[in-house]
Amino acid sequence: MQERELVSGGSGSTSYSVQVTVEKRVAGKPHKGKVLAAIQPHCDDIPIFAGGTILKLIDEGYTGYLINMSNDSMAGVGNTIGSIVLRNERDTIEVGKRLGLQETIFLNYPNHNMDGWPILEMRARLVFLFRALKIDTVFVYDASSLYERNPDHYTTARAVEAAAWMAASEWDYPEHFRAGLTARGPRERFYFARGPQLVNRVVDISDFMDGKVWANMANTTQGPAGNLGAELRRKLAGQGKRLPLLGDSDDSANRAYTRQFGLQRDRVRGQAHGLAYAEYFHYIGPDESGVDEYISRNAVAL
Repeated sequence: MQERELVSGGSGSTSYSVQVTVEKRVAGKPHKGKVLAAIQPHCDDIPIFAGGTILKLIDEGYTGYLINMSNDSMAGVGNTIGSIVLRNERDTIEVGKRLGLQETIFLNYPNHNMDGWPILEMRARLVFLFRALKIDTVFVYDASSLYERNPDHYTTARAVEAAAWMAASEWDYPEHFRAGLTARGPRERFYFARGPQLVNRVVDISDFMDGKVWANMANTTQGPAGNLGAELRRKLAGQGKRLPLLGDSDDSANRAYTRQFGLQRDRVRGQAHGLAYAEYFHYIGPDESGVDEYISRNAVAL
């Protein structure tokens, strides 16, 4: 079931209106046979911003892949860059498993320096993956969002946006066809952002919040969870205090902390639409020119 609302704004002689779709869980497997690619520059991006929606789509029949663009060398706990890379890689693989994705693919671009790398190369590799994996839908940062300071985020977004368009062209990278691939690209895009963006799709993830919490808890090196709940529980105990929210074990404390504090954005966004939890996206769907539908309704025999 989907609900729609209209959000308008503007000043002076200019105005705009955006139709917002509230997407809810659909019973059965309406997306069986479709394939998604969840693409992130760093190991915590997809689980934070799109984990619930991906769990929902997998539940509805999608097959999925996780593509990690950077080597994740600049964030997390470790004694050396090498140890941080290894721990983040292990976390990312576990995130993919907890989200129900088939495989995690690492492209290993330099963390915090992706804007210095040829975007042409990134685009070419992504076009190949979109064709080889027969990707129908992508999740990634929004190339049109405002005030994004992380170069890995906007570089990934721009590379994916271009690759998704070019993968469907028979004129781009025709050497792929000699290897048996065909010209095809994602027809649906779910763009998320840390800052302001155009939002036209609100996804109800209430039924999948437990799974999203569990996926985010896999990011022990960086991310919104780690062992923060357990650490807070021990700190309070040392002060002779107890927070009932955290429960009686490290696991319950970490789960509760992740849901209440690490992912509180989802609760706020959900409440704004009468939902328990929600994720926001700038959604771009298939080109719906209406030609095929018109032909099916009006074509006659010669």
